[in-house]
Amino acid sequence: MKKNIFISTLLILTVLSCSKDDDHPEHVHEHELITTMTITLTPSDGFTGDTITLQMQDLDGDGPNAPTKSVSGNLLSGVFYDGAVVLLNESESPAENITSEIEEEDEEHQFFITPGGGLIENVGIEYINLDSNGNILGTQFQINTFDSSSGTLTFTLRHEPTKPNTGLADAGGATDVEATFNVTIE
Repeated sequence: MKKNIFISTLLILTVLSCSKDDDHPEHVHEHELITTMTITLTPSDGFTGDTITLQMQDLDGDGPNAPTKSVSGNLLSGVFYDGAVVLLNESESPAENITSEIEEEDEEHQFFITPGGGLIENVGIEYINLDSNGNILGTQFQINTFDSSSGTLTFTLRHEPTKPNTGLADAGGATDVEATFNVTIE
């Protein structure tokens, strides 16, 4: 009898000690290192002006050196600019194009362009490319400049944002990369 109780207790403990842990953990998205963000603004068909390039480089990633930023020139007022974002990981040789990965994983990403200062009322932004569900992806866009002014343009890439959303404030998700550029419209 004692032997049956012992075996029953042992059997119960064995069953209760079984783990329900999944031996196959969920896929964790590892964020790619983004060392360089280049935004190219080209006057749309029918408009004249120079192509403007905004660039942020952070070749040491999270290292001690601050990113470098550059803006190749001023935007012209009254012009539509076609914009494109290119993201690279230049810590690898040859440099890895992260933009193509973002466009492949389009449902998991969204670019936001946020004007600040005098640009808030003096630029219009239209996102051109969409993800496979018809929501904004934003690696291609158009900027319309109005009056002469200066301010900032902030480019933010969010990973796993809530889609659709009304902008960066309610997008959620995690920021993959963000850069703010001082921009002048003349």
